[in-house]
Amino acid sequence: MDRRHFLATTGLLSSAIAAPGFAAVAPARPDADFRAMLDRLFYARLQDSPEQATSLGLDTGDRAALKSQLDDTSRAGQARQFARARQELAALRTVRRDSLGEAAQLDYDVVEYGLERVVAGARFDFGASAGRYAPYVLSQLTGAYRDVPDFLANQHRVRDAADADAYVERVRAFAGAIDAETGRQREDAAKGVFAPDFILDTTLKQLAAVRDRAPETTGPATDLTAKLKAAGLPPDRAATVARLMGEQVFPALDRQRALVGELRGRASHDAGVWRLPDGEAYYAAAASAATTVEMSGDEIHRLGLAQVGEIGARIDRILRTQGMSQGSVGERLVALNRRPDQLYPNTDPGREALLEQLRGQIAAMTRRLPEQFAILPRAPVEVRRVPEAIQAGAPGGYYQSASLDGSRPAIYFINLRDTFDRPKFGLATLSYHEAVPGHHLQVMSALESEDIPLIRRRGFYSGYSEGWALYAEQLADEMGVYEGDPLGQIGYLQSLLFRATRLVVDSGMHAKRWSREAATDYLIATTGIARGRSQGEIDRYTVWPGQACSYKIGHTVWVRLRDAARRRAGANWDPKRFHRLLTMGAMPLTVLEKVAARTAT
Repeated sequence: MDRRHFLATTGLLSSAIAAPGFAAVAPARPDADFRAMLDRLFYARLQDSPEQATSLGLDTGDRAALKSQLDDTSRAGQARQFARARQELAALRTVRRDSLGEAAQLDYDVVEYGLERVVAGARFDFGASAGRYAPYVLSQLTGAYRDVPDFLANQHRVRDAADADAYVERVRAFAGAIDAETGRQREDAAKGVFAPDFILDTTLKQLAAVRDRAPETTGPATDLTAKLKAAGLPPDRAATVARLMGEQVFPALDRQRALVGELRGRASHDAGVWRLPDGEAYYAAAASAATTVEMSGDEIHRLGLAQVGEIGARIDRILRTQGMSQGSVGERLVALNRRPDQLYPNTDPGREALLEQLRGQIAAMTRRLPEQFAILPRAPVEVRRVPEAIQAGAPGGYYQSASLDGSRPAIYFINLRDTFDRPKFGLATLSYHEAVPGHHLQVMSALESEDIPLIRRRGFYSGYSEGWALYAEQLADEMGVYEGDPLGQIGYLQSLLFRATRLVVDSGMHAKRWSREAATDYLIATTGIARGRSQGEIDRYTVWPGQACSYKIGHTVWVRLRDAARRRAGANWDPKRFHRLLTMGAMPLTVLEKVAARTAT
């Protein structure tokens, strides 16, 4: 998923300021009036989330001015999010839920749940807790220094002079966004909240990758140059962007880098959030927000250990059929990863060959989707490399949805900093997770639906969405894609094992006080995933506590609900009917359980 917007578990709920006209629903037409109220709320919020407006293709007409703006990431902007959520929740509760029809009641439940989570997160006065929990303002995965260039490159289109001028204005606002986050991080540091030393080391490397180059060679300058050429526009605006980068953005980056360097000098090496103010409660809230179920750190840990044992045994049986019987499962997977026939060259031609394999897998699965799904996305999905400037700290793969207006395709990003991290036997299951039938199918089924309110179409709940994507990997296996391909099935099972292992190491670091080294060694020993990728994963869990737990917990719920629906249907089982749940939009797993029991039989 999109790593700037996707992990806010309340979607647009977390990017709002007070909106006028949010009134109680009139009793005469409760469903229609409630839907109209939610739509008014959506558009009011959009005015205060210009990057979301661009992402959705809604920064046109009366909202064209949004195309020149960036989101407000200041402390004051964060305070407005919480104030807005409290106001909206109070207004929502003036609506009589029992006066609404079934679909509107679902909308009510999902919106209420999200608002309650935002309000609850206000108790923590550091980092981010309005949706996705991220305790550190600045890290290898958080900060305008990395997000804004990525956003401009992948989401800001340049079709005419007005689009180009808007691009320039966003670069003009870039320095202010950096300084706002520098200020927030300085305030949090006074409370003892800043990232561990190893995280700050990577952050400094990524700041250097943005800063230590000629202004005209920075991402925004080269990106705009290419977009101007493609649009048939003169190149002078790119020169303006280069000047802004040198005169405004670079000094802001220098100020931020100085702060990060200062913090690095007194940073702890402890990985877990237990060391932060009210750290145990922060982790409990973070895990709950991500998974949308209530489980303690100990319960998450025990579930992970049990699933690691069960999945490892399945892999062991297949490895033995391939003549690989010596050593632990992890050691044998390491050996498989090292085989030359499983690796693409770590060169640009090798990376392009890898991308071609992914494209072929997506095309083949797309042709088979009608076997399981009655409704398919209209928007295409493309495969691209994670931009080199951020690949050192970026996840292994993620998804970015298409725009609502059809002007921009969906994108499945894969991190190719080292092709050794992506052996051939594991590529197919990653494609099924990030593209089809995973995130692309799930996200666009909701986004393209006119049956649910706009406010919910882009909503994201990690347990639901990441659980679906992992269920999609299992569904691909059940569809027979690995028949005659035991190594491919090992790759799929390694993916499941990887997500089960996440339960162990995430709770291990944040609830049981494991070190970074202990968590990394356990991940490698259990899954056989290459050290470079494993280290990046552990560092990701360090700054996004609880989020990694959402995959396997969500997967467990999706499979249980599907199997229960199949048992109830018996001879009348139709997977297409069950999978229509996607058209109802993302929702907390607790809500999904009720909806699935009622509708998917």
